Formats: sequence, structure tokens, C-alpha cells
Amino acid sequence: MRDPRDAVIAPIVSEKSYELLESNVYTFKVHPLATKPEIKDAVESLFGVTVLKVNTMNRKGKRRRNRRSPTYGRRPDIKRALVTLAEGDQIDLFDS
Repeated sequence: MRDPRDAVIAPIVSEKSYELLESNVYTFKVHPLATKPEIKDAVESLFGVTVLKVNTMNRKGKRRRNRRSPTYGRRPDIKRALVTLAEGDQIDLFDS
């Protein structure tokens, strides 16, 4: 990964991610081949914060039933990163 925007794709908005914001942990959708050091460097350069820890998880896409035919499709697999920031740092993701 050369460009930081290639590693970090988008923030994830869910109830669990909102709860984690209180403990200074942010959740991002990341590129499937991005490594933890690449994610750390990308978040630090994009948002100007200090990253203490990066946890990643690969989530399998769900199998979904088609309505009109007896076949199944799949949602895409997603890699997520839980990024813990240093105390005092924060990312203003939802300012509009």
C-alpha cells in the first residue's frame, strides 16, 4: 500500500462502533491486504493522531437467498480495523 487512502477505506457506523468511541477506539473498513503497520501509518498520516494499537478482523460475507429463483448469492467479505488512539487524541468523523 503506497497511499494511506488505499489502506483505510471508510469508517464503520454501527451501535458497537459508537460505544467504542467512548473508550477512544475507532472502527474502519480497510483493504483486505493491508497490514497492521500500514493501517497505523495511514490513520496517523490521514488524521494527525497517535495510534497505540490496531486490531484487525476478517468478516465473512453472509449468504443471501434470491427472491425469484432458488439460488443463493453472497455479500462481500470485509476486513475491519479497531484503532486505539492515545489519550487526548480524537478523530472528528461525524462533523458536518
